Amino acid sequence: MDELLLPFQFPFMRDAFLITIMLAVPAALLSCFLVLKGWSLMGDAISHAVFPGIVLAYVAGIPLIIGAFVAGMACALLTGWIDENSRVKRDTVMGVVFSGMFGLGIVLYTKIESEVHLDHILFGNMLGVGPPDLWLTGVIAVVVTGLLLIFWRDLLLHAFDEQQARALGLNVRYLHFGLLAVISLTVVAALKAVGIILAIAFLVGPGAVAFLITRRFGQMLFIAVAVAVFSSCAGIYLSFFIDSAPAPTIVLILSSLFIAAFLRATLRTRAA
Repeated sequence: MDELLLPFQFPFMRDAFLITIMLAVPAALLSCFLVLKGWSLMGDAISHAVFPGIVLAYVAGIPLIIGAFVAGMACALLTGWIDENSRVKRDTVMGVVFSGMFGLGIVLYTKIESEVHLDHILFGNMLGVGPPDLWLTGVIAVVVTGLLLIFWRDLLLHAFDEQQARALGLNVRYLHFGLLAVISLTVVAALKAVGIILAIAFLVGPGAVAFLITRRFGQMLFIAVAVAVFSSCAGIYLSFFIDSAPAPTIVLILSSLFIAAFLRATLRTRAA
């Protein structure tokens, strides 16, 4: 029993559990809207696009999160503008914009000399988080979760039928850019915990698993949060004993849950 509880005896492990759970809740809620709206690639785009903002913020000597948020919003606005003013489909636009900004970030990163390990921004460093990281993630998690729970009905209608939402008097433009803003905020919160590359798993995986399990949106939100929290805790716990990095272990567990949900849904469809 003592060996099973060993991970909880180390402060850095307890902090890893805490910051990942705080991130899992808003990311899971947000993933439900992204999956329903078909914006899964938008989370990927913003996750990659924040990298040049982080590098430029480091060079300018300002907080990295400011550069990350500005770059994320710039990517989202640029994607929306090109989508509205060209015949190119939205997924193609997002692919071009996020790959271009990520490439810019890599070029800038290779040209600076830094004592700060910016690799942690790419791959995460949840075992090295401190009180400032916990406070930042906690505040962002509360803000994002609160906004999603307050406006979930409006966002749900916006995801399913934008024209109907506009006909009912909802400000679709505010909902659109508000959703982009909370995506950017969630990515900023994910920087220290899971890194840019792995943040997309939290923004897509839980919602995708829940979508395969239930048809009711309320249950979908609950299941997505449960899946994200379970994957986070199980991944960190397992990584301690198999001596692996926590973030990719979490993603592997999340991917396994998606495969299990997909097989379950496929078997139920065939049985019917």
